[in-house]
Amino acid sequence: MLAERADGPVHGPYQTTSLSDTCKMKSKTKPNGKKPPAEEKKQYLEAEFTKVRVVDFDLKELVMLPREIDLNEWLASNTTTFFNLINLQYSTISEFCTGDTCQAMTACNTIYYWYDERGKKTKCTAPQYVDFVMSLVQKLVTDDDIFPTKYGKEFPNAFESLVKKICRYLFHVLAHLFWAHFKETVALDLQGHLNTLYAHFIVFIREFNLVDPKETCIMDDLSEILCAPAPPAPAAPSSPTSAPSPSSHNHVTER
Repeated sequence: MLAERADGPVHGPYQTTSLSDTCKMKSKTKPNGKKPPAEEKKQYLEAEFTKVRVVDFDLKELVMLPREIDLNEWLASNTTTFFNLINLQYSTISEFCTGDTCQAMTACNTIYYWYDERGKKTKCTAPQYVDFVMSLVQKLVTDDDIFPTKYGKEFPNAFESLVKKICRYLFHVLAHLFWAHFKETVALDLQGHLNTLYAHFIVFIREFNLVDPKETCIMDDLSEILCAPAPPAPAAPSSPTSAPSPSSHNHVTER
């Protein structure tokens, strides 16, 4: 059974159904005594894929607010960057995300619905939903009254709430990429980029409490794997009779 999610306009009320069925453990049997269909295997959770990253440093340090930077400036910069990166990541598989292959915007057992500015509920295809998201976010991040770029111009009072809404939308796109298009991502050998982008994004929204955990719980299994600190690389065996190379203490890995 799919839980329904609904997304309203940025300046309107956010409407949604209960998430209780999404995050609670389901019963092993149906009322008629029959077992429900086995949950689809999540390829993106397999160790051979989750271990693939394009960076190996602590993402927590990357998202922490620098002491000399204003919070809103930091949120604006990172939000714009994530929008561009997620948009780019989606574009790599967009030819596979069509109205026929993705007749609804889904992730795990969730369907996301769109609400227009008049509050009309729309069940749209995944590419339509993503287009709505990207068009809306593009409009917001390029609006100088919302994301000011001129020196001395103040951020609006509602800025943080708008950032939260943007991040929620972007999470939906990332969740759909893993759920519906991970196979194509692997075929393109881009799973390392997707894993790293997702982990970076999750660490960022957790650091600043930008998305309700009830919203992201459908991907908690992946989040806990990808956001865990990477294990230290094993030290190379050294020979007691050989002297260390002059450059061995200053080695820098290039990626």
